[in-house]
Amino acid sequence: MARTSFFHVKRGNVWICAVTRQNVNAAMVFEFLKRFADTMQSYFGKLNEENVKNNFVLIYELLDEILDFGYPQNTDPGVLKTFITQQGVRTATKEEQSQITSQVTGQIGWRREGIKYRRNELFLDVIEYVNLLMNQQGQVLSAHVAGKVAMKSYLSGMPECKFGINDKITIEGKSKPGSDDPNKANRAAVAIDDCQFHQCVKLTKFETEHAISFIPPDGEYELMRYRTTKDIQLPFRVIPLVREVSRNKMEVKVVVKSNFKPSLLAQKIEVRIPTPPNTSGVQLICMKGKAKYKAGENAIVWKIKRMAGMKESQISAEIDLLSTGNVEKKKWNRPPVSMNFEVPFAPSGLKVRYLKVFEPKLNYSDHDVIKWVRYIGRSGLYETRC
Repeated sequence: MARTSFFHVKRGNVWICAVTRQNVNAAMVFEFLKRFADTMQSYFGKLNEENVKNNFVLIYELLDEILDFGYPQNTDPGVLKTFITQQGVRTATKEEQSQITSQVTGQIGWRREGIKYRRNELFLDVIEYVNLLMNQQGQVLSAHVAGKVAMKSYLSGMPECKFGINDKITIEGKSKPGSDDPNKANRAAVAIDDCQFHQCVKLTKFETEHAISFIPPDGEYELMRYRTTKDIQLPFRVIPLVREVSRNKMEVKVVVKSNFKPSLLAQKIEVRIPTPPNTSGVQLICMKGKAKYKAGENAIVWKIKRMAGMKESQISAEIDLLSTGNVEKKKWNRPPVSMNFEVPFAPSGLKVRYLKVFEPKLNYSDHDVIKWVRYIGRSGLYETRC
C-alpha cells in the first residue's frame, strides 16, 4: 500500500505489526515479531490488551533496546533482564556494567555468570506434531513430523551440556563395519531431513563428534527444531464409511484404531466428521466418549478423554437432509475427517540417547544433576479423505 509493506502476527487478542518501505527479508521480520512477543511474555506473562496498557513504558523501553534504526539487536530475554527491570532502568555498578557488556558483545551472550541454584535440574521435552493426509483406501498420500526439543535448565555456574539423539548420521558413525547385522542400528535410527539449532549449540562439534554440545541459557528455551518424512509411526488410523441411503438420508460410520503399545494412553482425542450444509438432523451412536452435532460448523465432533494402544472405537450417525426441491443441488465434495490427539511418545521414533552436564569450576558432577525427559506427540493436520 503506497510502497509500504505491513507484517503482522497475532498473540491472543493483540496484533503486533511491523511497517517498512524497503525490500526486506519477510522471514526475518516475522522472526523478530515472534521473538518480541516471547520477550514481552517473559516479562509480564500473558500477552493481552490489559497487560500491554499496564506495561506500556516497559514495552517502549524494550523496543528501544532490541531495535536500533530499524535493525534488530539482542532479543534474548535473559540478557535483557540483567539491565531492564519491570520497575525501569536501575543504576548498575561497575562490575554489573562490565558483565552486561561482556554478555551483549561476548561469545556467551545468552547466559550470565554467577548463577546459583540449591538444586541443579534439567528438563527436556521432545514435542512432535505429526501431519497426515490419507485416502479412502488407507494409502498415505503425505506424512511428515515437525518436532522441537524444548528445555528448562536450572544449573549453577557456566556448565557445558552434551545431548545425543538416535539420528541416522550419529548411529551410522557409531556402528562397527564388522558387525553381524549392520542394518540393526539403522532400523532404530531417525533420518532427520533438516534441523535448526539455538545459537548456544556448537556446530563444529556437531559436525565432528555428531554430538549436540552447548552452554545452556538459564530458564526456558528451544534447543532445536527438526523435520522428518521417513519411517513415521502413525498413532491412529481413521476409517470413514459414507453411504447415501436416499436423497434425504445419509449414513456415516467412522472407526478409529490406535496403533501404539497397549501400555500407553492417548489423551485429548477429538474427531471432526463433516456433514452436508443441508443437514436437518443427526442421530448419533458412539461406543466410547461423547459426540455432538454442531450445526454452525457443519460437523459432528466426537471427543474421547483417553484411549489405550491397540484398541478401536467407532461412531455411527444417521443424517437427515433437507430437500432442495426442483433446483439442481450442488454436489457435496465430502471434506476429509480430521483428528486431534496427544500421545506420550515421539511418532518419528526420535529418542534421547544421553544427556550429560559438565561443570569443572563448581563442585558438582553429572550425577548430581536431576534430569527429566518427556516425549509428547500431537496432531498437526491429521486428515483422512472420505
